[in-house]
Amino acid sequence: MKRIVILGSTGSIGRQTLDVVSSHPERLRVLGIAGRNREALAVQAAAFGVPMVGLAAEGEPSGMAAFGEGTRLLRGPQALVDLATHPEADIVVVATVGRAGLEATLAAVRAGKRVAIANKEVLVMAGAIITAAASAHGATLLPIDSEHCALWQCLLGEEPRGVAALVLTASGGALRDRDPATLDAITPAEALRHPTWVMGQKITIDSATLMNKGLEVIEARWLFDVPFERIRVVMHPTSTVHGLVQFADGTIKAQLGVPDMKAPIQFALSYPERWPASAPDLDLTGAGPLVFAEPPSGRYPCLDLALRAGREGGTYPAVLCGADEVAVELFLDGAIRFTQIPRLIEAALDAHVPGDERDLEAVVAADAWARAECLRLAKSVNGARL
Repeated sequence: MKRIVILGSTGSIGRQTLDVVSSHPERLRVLGIAGRNREALAVQAAAFGVPMVGLAAEGEPSGMAAFGEGTRLLRGPQALVDLATHPEADIVVVATVGRAGLEATLAAVRAGKRVAIANKEVLVMAGAIITAAASAHGATLLPIDSEHCALWQCLLGEEPRGVAALVLTASGGALRDRDPATLDAITPAEALRHPTWVMGQKITIDSATLMNKGLEVIEARWLFDVPFERIRVVMHPTSTVHGLVQFADGTIKAQLGVPDMKAPIQFALSYPERWPASAPDLDLTGAGPLVFAEPPSGRYPCLDLALRAGREGGTYPAVLCGADEVAVELFLDGAIRFTQIPRLIEAALDAHVPGDERDLEAVVAADAWARAECLRLAKSVNGARL
């Protein structure tokens, strides 16, 4: 029986993690959950008999009785850290989005936990800090991202010196077939209609801009210790192949599966075992042709910005994450146009004075600065120069 803590349990990845638990009740027990939605947390706590619940918001919530007398309630940002470092937790699932969860992830790593991470931004912002801490404290980082889980599976049993390149696949998102001339008028509802994946709002918009894939390149650099110049992105519209590894002898390994996040979640929780599937099997005869292509030049400026931030290093990736999170929120709120997302991010990167990527305070400060800078730019120019 593995005891798990889920940070961000009410989001898309958190809910699907609980689906995996439901499929394997004899193997998995939920020790603690955390999030911001009190009502949803109460429902989850009751359904899974969760003894500890973390409420990310400060203060005394209303309706506490809904959790039941046997539930221990933790409140505020420290709640995530307390759950992530609980001595009985075997695996900590980081299913938060964006900046949220950085401190808890680092605390779990320093406590020597197995950390199943779905939050791209945490590793993009602080990859140097988290991987160094994992090495120092004997923690294990298990990727839940479908692409990184695919690379991980392709690399199992292989010698690092034999790896020539990592290849991440990109569906192209909801707008891949749209005329670029129409992107200025794209609505949030249109950008959220992903053709193959069901995900949260932020990651779905990042998929439409291909920022998602740029973040994954930086994440892969830290997870697998492979330099940027040996990590590639290819377009693959059907999302059948999730990742590929090319080896020195020219051999390529690929991991295939249906586009369902429960498969990589379950692999991270079951490793080194493989359990019966929670996700449906892939029908090879009905999967269609496997088509790959280079990302169209100039079509996805967010991908270029992410690769730039990754190459420059320092605190540029933290600025990238903070600026992107604010820009996406502004777009979803109708405050900026879709095409202004990369312009805001680029402006923040251009104005940033980088700090040391190994300094947590510098990383957190860069993220905060980027958020404030994006809000300032969006308000001051009112879209006129973006």
